[in-house]
Amino acid sequence: MAKDEINAFLGAGTSYEGRLNFQGSVRIDGNFQGEVESEGVLVVGREACIRGQVKVGQLISSGRIEGEIAAKERCVFHKTASFKGAVVTPALVVEDGAVIDGSVSMNSNGTPPALTE
Repeated sequence: MAKDEINAFLGAGTSYEGRLNFQGSVRIDGNFQGEVESEGVLVVGREACIRGQVKVGQLISSGRIEGEIAAKERCVFHKTASFKGAVVTPALVVEDGAVIDGSVSMNSNGTPPALTE
C-alpha cells in the first residue's frame, strides 16, 4: 500500500453517525457525527462537516470540525478549514484563512488528560 493511499472514503452527500475506527488513511467529504479513532491519517474534505471527538495520528482538514481533536503527530488546517472546540497536538499548521475558535494545546504526545479515557 502506498503511503498516500486512501483506505476508505465517505463522499459528499453522505451522512454517518456513530464510531469510526480505521488503519491507514480515511477521507471524509460528507457529514459525520460521533467518534473517530485511529493511529492513521484522517483527511477532512472541503465539503465535510464533522461533529464529535477525533483521536488520530494525523489530521488534515479543509472542512468544518466541531468538538475535540487529539492528534498524536500533527494537525493541518488548510485555508478553507473551520474548527470550533479543543485541539491537542504536538505540531500545528494553520494556513492563512483557516478559522480556529477554541483552545489549542501543544504537547509531545497529543493526548492530554482531558482528552484521554
